[in-house]
Amino acid sequence: MTDDAPADVSRRAVLAGAASAAASSVAGCSLFDAGGDGDTATVDDDRAAALAEAFAPTLYFDEHEQWFPTDPRQFESERDGEAVVDGFDAFDGYAGHDDDAPEPAAFYHVVEYESSPLAVVQFWFYSAFDQFTTNFHWHDWELLQVFVDTDTDRPQLYVASSHSRKVPNNEFLDPDPDRQPRILSELGSHSSGLSVNDDEQRFQRFSLDGDLADVTNSVLDGVEAIAAIPMAYGLPRDEGLALPYVVPELDGAPIYEHDDLPSVTAGDLVADDLTVRSFDALQSPPQLPQRETGVRFDYEETDDTDVAYALRPSADLEHIAEFTGPQLSFEFAVPQFAEDAVAGHITTTGVPWNSERYDNPAADISEPKHRQALADRYEAIGEPSPVNQVVAGVTTAVSDDDAPDGEGLLTESSPLELFALFQSDPVAVPTFNGVAAVRDVPEGEHTLTVNGAGVEPHSETVRVTGKGETVTAGVEGEIPVVARENSVKLEVDPTDADSDLTALAVEDDFAGRLYDAPLSGPDAVYVHEGGAYTTEVRDSDDEVGAFRVNPGDGERVRVENPRTGKAPLASYLADVASETSAQVAAAGDADDDTEHDGGRQNAVEGLSNALENVAAAAQRAADRAEAGDRGNAEQALDAVARRLERVATRLAEARDAMPDDVARATDNRLAQARRRTGQARAADKL
Repeated sequence: MTDDAPADVSRRAVLAGAASAAASSVAGCSLFDAGGDGDTATVDDDRAAALAEAFAPTLYFDEHEQWFPTDPRQFESERDGEAVVDGFDAFDGYAGHDDDAPEPAAFYHVVEYESSPLAVVQFWFYSAFDQFTTNFHWHDWELLQVFVDTDTDRPQLYVASSHSRKVPNNEFLDPDPDRQPRILSELGSHSSGLSVNDDEQRFQRFSLDGDLADVTNSVLDGVEAIAAIPMAYGLPRDEGLALPYVVPELDGAPIYEHDDLPSVTAGDLVADDLTVRSFDALQSPPQLPQRETGVRFDYEETDDTDVAYALRPSADLEHIAEFTGPQLSFEFAVPQFAEDAVAGHITTTGVPWNSERYDNPAADISEPKHRQALADRYEAIGEPSPVNQVVAGVTTAVSDDDAPDGEGLLTESSPLELFALFQSDPVAVPTFNGVAAVRDVPEGEHTLTVNGAGVEPHSETVRVTGKGETVTAGVEGEIPVVARENSVKLEVDPTDADSDLTALAVEDDFAGRLYDAPLSGPDAVYVHEGGAYTTEVRDSDDEVGAFRVNPGDGERVRVENPRTGKAPLASYLADVASETSAQVAAAGDADDDTEHDGGRQNAVEGLSNALENVAAAAQRAADRAEAGDRGNAEQALDAVARRLERVATRLAEARDAMPDDVARATDNRLAQARRRTGQARAADKL
């Protein structure tokens, strides 16, 4: 389903409601039940400083990074008797500083669970600005948590927070106690990837050649589209996937043109070769450079250190009441629902010391297996709480070279990370390794949309009904998207249908089922112009209808009068059989060898004629069903079934006389015709 609602009048006013709910939260805050965790207490200053120094991480930044972790107090001011950090002051002050990394700093907060040897060292990193694909905002707080057993001084768990609690964090259970934590900071967004493998500057999702993977998050079993992929955000550009950035707008112009930001220039944003200025203007996914490390930060200066950061207690910042700044917006029009949904990502964040995880670090553990491991070791940590999640692998639909030209597709791994969102929830999440995973989804019916630069949006209805449920969106966990340059909009309107239509599916002759979702009103699916489709509808009585769609070069195609029962199914069979007969005949005429081989020519003609006989019987069945003549309609459908067996025989005889792509297309359509004939014969409805 798509939403073409315009994003024109007063877009900022539209955003205000959704943004207000998010303004008091820090990106990454927990929405999960704390799981009955014990109380915590802060540790004394000397001990906290010693623990922080022992586990102070090394940070690696992208070569294009603009906003390194700094001390926000340099931008502090007073407003209504309270200390605040204003977004204009921070962004402009940082951009105008003589140093590339002014006052580099990390802030630590250390708590321990009462009556437990488990302590947690939190490292908070502040950046003056955040710029990403789905979000941008004044101020940015990122977090690494190190869970430590103080009886043994061994780290138990690293939790590196990702974009939000809707996205699984990057976590590692039982890290090497002799290796300092390492963070790979994502460009612009500063989401924290872990690095525990031997190649300290590269993120490694999988264990390769005996080396460790950088996360120990679980894989999701039973979903082929995302099989064996650890459910962690990772570091997309380090995994070879394109991740385009967008330019924030303020008061109708790019942010660097604002009068209150005199020191900010276009050069203070993410580099142009990583940026898109409009999703709609791109006709295909952009080609972007991959990640390369630029600058290394360490707490203590070493031979490899580029910048040494100060390590300070976060208590030094707790007098700051608020980090402020006006609502930002996209510089290009996006569908209204999409901008609503990401509103919480394009406003300011709250202060860390007001978030739940500041006092209960376990609230930020996103991997149930890791929480369970700590619960088994420490009474202070509660069991995992059931959490609903919706997951799917995102692929790209492309023309299949083994299909006739313009008549078949295949799906392949997406070269681009996209974003997923629920229209009912103001949180947009980026995909990781081609996986869309949205966690902590409330029960009910939701509209899930997947979108990205240069592709058409894919939307579908998803129902979440239980507790701790994993719902796979798409078809068996796969959502194929289409490059805008190849897209055709397939529309279905059930408003005037003669029954209550409840489901819509779209299948390609070669790629199989591409879309399958509930249907409750007018719907539209973006399909690839190079496909040949069967569009299926189903009603509340579980009756089925099918319709042939060959989009060609048009911008949109519409299924007229979608109905269920024997008549539309028989009409579909007639259409497919006639289409295939003509294609087989044309292939025979085009084969020069058949002019010198009467047997080969006869085999092709026999197949074409057999298909025409199917079409004739199917059309009789459709006509009889339309006339209300059940008996003769069923007899005609029996004839269709018999004649399809004749087609199978003729196809075997003619296969060597036809091009391989036409033979495969005929085979695929024969299987489809048999299935639809069975549905037509079983249908109660005429």
